[in-house]
Amino acid sequence: MSDTPYSAFKIRIIYTFYVRITNAIYTGMQLDKFTDYALRVLITLAVKSPERVPTSHIASLFNLSENHLSKVATQLAREGFVLSERGRHGGLTLARPADQINIGAVVRAMKRGDPVVECFGTNQSCLILPVCGLRGPLAQAQEAFFATLDAHTLADVTSPRESYASFLAT
Repeated sequence: MSDTPYSAFKIRIIYTFYVRITNAIYTGMQLDKFTDYALRVLITLAVKSPERVPTSHIASLFNLSENHLSKVATQLAREGFVLSERGRHGGLTLARPADQINIGAVVRAMKRGDPVVECFGTNQSCLILPVCGLRGPLAQAQEAFFATLDAHTLADVTSPRESYASFLAT
C-alpha cells in the first residue's frame, strides 16, 4: 500500500465510513415507512375508537397502498397492538386501551430489531469497527431516542382526540 494521503485503500475506508455514518444519521434515528404507517394506523384507531375501521379506509385517508397497509396491519395484529376482523363488517380496532400502548414498544416491534447502524447488528463487517469511536455516541443517541418514545403512550399523542377529527373525517 502506498503512503500517499489519498491512496485507493484510504479513500475506500473513508468512503465506507462516510456512507455508514450518514446512513445512521439520516435514517437510523428516523422511522422507516413501515413504522410510520403503523403509527398512522394506531393513531387513526385511537381517534375513532371504539369504531372498527377497515384497512381500505385508512389507506385512502393517507393515500397509501392498501396492500402495503395490510402488511402493516398484519404485523400490528401479530404484535398484539390491534385486533383484526375479516369480512363485510370487518376492520381494525385497538387490542387494548390507547393509554396502555407505548409508542417506544410499537416502534421497536415494527422496526423488527433493525439496528441503527451495522455495528450494532449481527453483521459486524465494518472495516473500522475495532477502532471506531462512534459506536458509543450512536448507542447513546439510540437510547435517548427510545427513552423519549418510551415516555409516551398512544393516548398521549392523540389527545385531544377532537383535534384529529377534521383530518380523519370519513
